[in-house]
Amino acid sequence: MRTPKRIQPLVDEGLVDEVLRQLMSGKEADVYVVRCGDEIRCAKVYKEAAKRSFKKAVQYQEGRKERNSRRQRAIEKGSKYGRKQQEETWQSAEVDALFRLARSGVRVPQPYICLDGVLLMELVTDDEGQVAPRLGEVTMSAEQAREDHATMMHYVMLMLCAGLVHGDLSEFNVLVDEYGPVIIDLPQAVDASANNHARSMLARDINNITEYYGQFAPDLLNSQYAKEMWALYEDGELTPETELTGLFAEVEQAANVDSVLAEIKAVLAEEQKRQERLRESDNPDA
Repeated sequence: MRTPKRIQPLVDEGLVDEVLRQLMSGKEADVYVVRCGDEIRCAKVYKEAAKRSFKKAVQYQEGRKERNSRRQRAIEKGSKYGRKQQEETWQSAEVDALFRLARSGVRVPQPYICLDGVLLMELVTDDEGQVAPRLGEVTMSAEQAREDHATMMHYVMLMLCAGLVHGDLSEFNVLVDEYGPVIIDLPQAVDASANNHARSMLARDINNITEYYGQFAPDLLNSQYAKEMWALYEDGELTPETELTGLFAEVEQAANVDSVLAEIKAVLAEEQKRQERLRESDNPDA
C-alpha cells in the first residue's frame, strides 16, 4: 500500500522498508503492519490532540512532569510551544511505560523507536503467525479463565510496583498469543503516586478485566484484588513477590459515642477551670 505521510520519515531513515496494510484505526492512533528487513512489525501513528477523541485526557496527564523546567512552564502556560511539548510527552509516555514494564516482567509489545509521533514496535502474533486476537474476541474454559485472570492480576500488580496504573485496561487493550495475555495501549498510563485518580483507575482496570473473565468463571466476580493491591501499596508492603489472594476485609470501627462525649466533657471542664483561674488572678482580693 501507499506509505502514509507520517511513516515516510521512518522509511527515509531506513527503519521501515514497506507498509503492508493498516491494522486498525483507534481513538488515539492508527496502527499499520510494516516490514523491517526480514521482520514484520507494527507502526503506531499517534493522532494529533485536535483529532484525538480520548476522553478526560487531563486526568491522565495529572502528575506528569517534564524534566526540562522551560518545557514544563510552557506546558503549564498552554503556549503553542507548550502544546507541542505536551504532545511529545503524551507520545513518549507509552514508550517509557513499555520499556519500564518489560523490565518489570509485564508482557507488553517490545518497543524499538519513536520518531516524529510514530512508535515502531513488535507485532504480537498467534501460533499461526497471524495478528493475535484481542481478549474480547476470545472464549475459554472456566479453568483457562481463572489461570489467565491470575496472570493479569499479577501483571497489574507488577505495574503498580513499577509505579504505574494502565488507566484504560479492558478486554480491548489485551492481546492473546500462544503464551497468554499481552497488555497494549499505554500512552495514558498514570503515575500511581502522583495522580489523584490512580486508585479509582486501578479499580476500574481490575473490574473491567475481572468482569470479562467472570463470564467464563463467575466465582472471579467475588474477588477483591483492587482493594487488596491498593491497601498493600499504600502501606508500602506491595512487592513483585507478593502473593495475592483476591480477598480483602473491610475494617470498620464504629464510633464510641460515650467515649467521645467523655473527652468533650473533660476538655470543657478543663477550660472552665482555666477560666476560673484567670478570673482569680485578675481579682486577687475577691
